[in-house]
Amino acid sequence: MSPRTKKQFDDIRENRKKLIRDTALRLFAEEGYHVTSISKITEKADISKGLMYNYFSSKEELLMDILNEGVAEFINYFDTNKDGELTDDEFKYFLEMTFKVLKERTDYWRLYFSLALQPSVFSILQNKYRKLFETTLAIMEDYFSKRDYENPRMQALMFGAFLDGVGLNYVMDPRNFQIDEIKEYVIHHYLKL
Repeated sequence: MSPRTKKQFDDIRENRKKLIRDTALRLFAEEGYHVTSISKITEKADISKGLMYNYFSSKEELLMDILNEGVAEFINYFDTNKDGELTDDEFKYFLEMTFKVLKERTDYWRLYFSLALQPSVFSILQNKYRKLFETTLAIMEDYFSKRDYENPRMQALMFGAFLDGVGLNYVMDPRNFQIDEIKEYVIHHYLKL
């Protein structure tokens, strides 16, 4: 048997890191961040604490890694060409992907909303992502301004609050919340299709 290549080692490392992230995400979402211990994460992931600490120095670092990954995915679908301006096609794509990710990554969004509802944690998130949120809001405001909305900033704020409300309602009751119908309504409402 030949020795492992650097790529094989990198793949093993990335797979283990993903296992830890996925396990922690599921536990954080189901049981809560504060009550989920490193011991429980390592037990459920079937790894040692030492191995866990090879990848993440603390539970807080693990949480931030999970949140950063989710925010990066979300932002990846917004203003896809990153020119600071949304077209109707980009806006439609963003809406479609937002609803798709909400359905596919319910655990992530359950965790996000549970953290957002904790004032001390929310202020940390707000400070960390403030510039990103302000940039996104400005692009949305510009989008609504170019479509002759009376108060584009208020429309952008309401749109963000609306998406938060849809997300929160969906993660609370995914079986009964009519997510696909709401997605179609939102696309038709904003894009006048």
